[in-house]
Amino acid sequence: MGGSLRVAVLGAPGVGKTAIIRQFLFGDYPERHRPTDGPRLYRPAVLLDGAVYDLSIRDGDLSIRDGHSPSPGDREESPDSKDWSLQDTDAFVLVYDICSPDSFDYVKVLRQRIAENRPAGAPEAPILVVGNKRDRQRLRFGPRRALAALVRRGWRCGYLECSAKYNWHVLRLFRELLRCALVRARPAHPALRLQGALHPARCSLM
Repeated sequence: MGGSLRVAVLGAPGVGKTAIIRQFLFGDYPERHRPTDGPRLYRPAVLLDGAVYDLSIRDGDLSIRDGHSPSPGDREESPDSKDWSLQDTDAFVLVYDICSPDSFDYVKVLRQRIAENRPAGAPEAPILVVGNKRDRQRLRFGPRRALAALVRRGWRCGYLECSAKYNWHVLRLFRELLRCALVRARPAHPALRLQGALHPARCSLM
C-alpha cells in the first residue's frame, strides 16, 4: 500500500465538481445538471506508479471546525458536514467555470479561507485551481495564460483546465494532485512542486 490521502473538491454551485469526480471514478457525465444533495464522500483506490493509494474525495462544502474522521465504507457516502474540516484535508481542488468570473472570485475566497484556517506549523496543503468547461472555450471570460499566471505566481497554487463533459484532462488532474501531495514534504515552493508533477505518470483506478 502506498498510503491514504484526503482530497476536497470545492467550488461554486454548477461549476462541475461532481461531474469531474464522476468522470474520474465512473467514466460518465450527466447531461442535465442536478444540484448535489449535500456533501458526498467517495473512497476509491488508485494505482500510481505501481503503488496503491486510498483516496477520500470530498464533494461539497467543508467545515472549518475540527471534527471526527469519516467512517469507512463504500465508494460513496453521505458524511455529516462536521466530519471533515479544512485542517484535516491533505490536498484541495478548487474548481471554477471558465465562462463565469463570479465562480473564479468564489475560488479566490476559498483559497483565502483555506490559508486562514490552516493550523500554525502544519504542512501547506497543495491547492490545484481547475478551470472546468474547456469545451466552451469561445465563451471564456479571460485569457488562459493570464489566469494561469495569476494563480501560479500570485496565489502560489497549481493551475489546470479540463472538460468534465469530454473527459479531457480529468485523469491528469487527479494524477498531478496526488503526485504533488506525495512530495509536499520536500523543501520546495508548493506551486513549483505542483507544476513539477506534470510529467507523465501511470495512474488508474482499481
